[in-house]
Amino acid sequence: MPYTPYPIPHSLSSADPSTPYWYEGQCPYTGEWLRLPRTPQVETLAKSLMQQLGDDQECDRDGKMYGVLLVATANGEQQVLKAFSGLLHGQREVAGWVPPIPGRERVAWEEANTLTQLEAMKQQLIALQNLPARSQLAAQIQMFASQRQQLATEHAHRKQQRQQQRQILQQTLTSAVLTDALEQLDEQSRQDGIQRRRLKRQQDEQLQPLKRQVEQADAQMRELKQQRKHLSQQLQTQMHRAYQLTNFAGNSLPLQTLMPSGSMPTGTGECCAPKLLHYAATHSLRPLAMAEFWWGKASANQDKVSGEFYGACAERCQPLMGFLLSGLSTAVLAFNHWTVPILYQDEWLIAVDKPAGLLSVPGRYRDRQDSVQSRLRSLFPNENVVAIHRLDHETSGILLVARDAQTQRHLSQQFQQRRVDKVYEAVLAGRVMVNESVIELPLWGNPSDRPRQTVDWQQGKSAVTKFRVLANTSDFTRVEFSPITGRTHQLRVHAADSAGLGIPILGDRLYGCQANAQRLHLHAREITIQHPHTQQPLHLQSTTPF
Repeated sequence: MPYTPYPIPHSLSSADPSTPYWYEGQCPYTGEWLRLPRTPQVETLAKSLMQQLGDDQECDRDGKMYGVLLVATANGEQQVLKAFSGLLHGQREVAGWVPPIPGRERVAWEEANTLTQLEAMKQQLIALQNLPARSQLAAQIQMFASQRQQLATEHAHRKQQRQQQRQILQQTLTSAVLTDALEQLDEQSRQDGIQRRRLKRQQDEQLQPLKRQVEQADAQMRELKQQRKHLSQQLQTQMHRAYQLTNFAGNSLPLQTLMPSGSMPTGTGECCAPKLLHYAATHSLRPLAMAEFWWGKASANQDKVSGEFYGACAERCQPLMGFLLSGLSTAVLAFNHWTVPILYQDEWLIAVDKPAGLLSVPGRYRDRQDSVQSRLRSLFPNENVVAIHRLDHETSGILLVARDAQTQRHLSQQFQQRRVDKVYEAVLAGRVMVNESVIELPLWGNPSDRPRQTVDWQQGKSAVTKFRVLANTSDFTRVEFSPITGRTHQLRVHAADSAGLGIPILGDRLYGCQANAQRLHLHAREITIQHPHTQQPLHLQSTTPF
């Protein structure tokens, strides 16, 4: 069905130099590194879509990725495309949204036939899982276990009686009479053993046929699951071969040829970013900025939260970015080596005022390279500048960067030895009743639940924070934090945990803040160090931006 993009509101048409994230990839034809920004402007458009989704009572609540793409038409008019990943209301094509990438209809018959076979296999698996022999076997096992337990109790009691009788007989009888009496007790013991073996034989005779039925059913289930997997993979291969992605150079290639060899996760080609970029490329629209976010219930592994922005997924979308962006003007996608506000600078160190939404240092993956450290290295290409400490991605404020290895060592030692005084300012999403105090709660990061930190008195590392209230209202409290230690998310957990202040920092969705906020209200306001070369105290301050 036809899709009509909607025009961008005039109030949002001005450019914003600050860019929190870049979609990027290497052009397969020229080798050029291409980037498309996620700007505050397009994030504002995305938040408008979130509002619409929140107001829509029919919205899919299960949780999925949504995306918006800001584009320019041939005559320069700016418009907005919107897309969802996978299905919406059980449909792949929904009026008002960018349609799925063409190609699926070419394998519609194969898909329907395969889905029918998969459904039949599913019913077979259900029948085999619900095989009556399974419940019969379980009941028989339970029955024989009960009988064995009852017999064991009886035999233990009789054994104790026989031991007592042997002692009495040995004290009162002698010679042949004693021998006959002891032999009778031994015969009773043998009869108990015969009774146990008879029960074991009876158990085996009754359980073995049921076990064989269950084992045969399990073997059938394994075979069916293998067949199901093979059919699913075969269908995915056909679909990926049918999908044709088009880029801005006018090149079209099957999805299958664009993914790394052997890497074709389920759902590839169904995500927001490829759908948006393919649509723009095939409708002569020039991308300006793009944003993707999760909306609805948190993802199964809790790594995506409703209302949060996310970059291109590493498995399905990132490998396609270079091809999809190919053909766009380098003037549109040129990487802007912007700097960050510098509060202090000398020949040994730099102090910057890090904005919220910017990493302190580059992340592990390509889409997480933009950071304070990488920007300063672009600004000072002949120096190996290194961030001495870290501020969370969402936290703003003072960050120290060394310009040489000796300065890095000196400053790192001061942080390790806790000789650095730091002051943070925050707004909490509630009223704090204590004016000032010290919070001492040990923190531990579960490797399977990163980056979340929890209070753990057994495994946690010591974490100490001083705080005092600066101002409060009935709904919010402005506080000043002075961390003594420097654990990951220390202030955020000490604020949110019930053993601390019990009130999360405004905008801290990770630790339970439900209030509507544009950012995490946490700012590194002051820092005091001993200058590593002049040996004089250096006190730096930054204005709190909220």
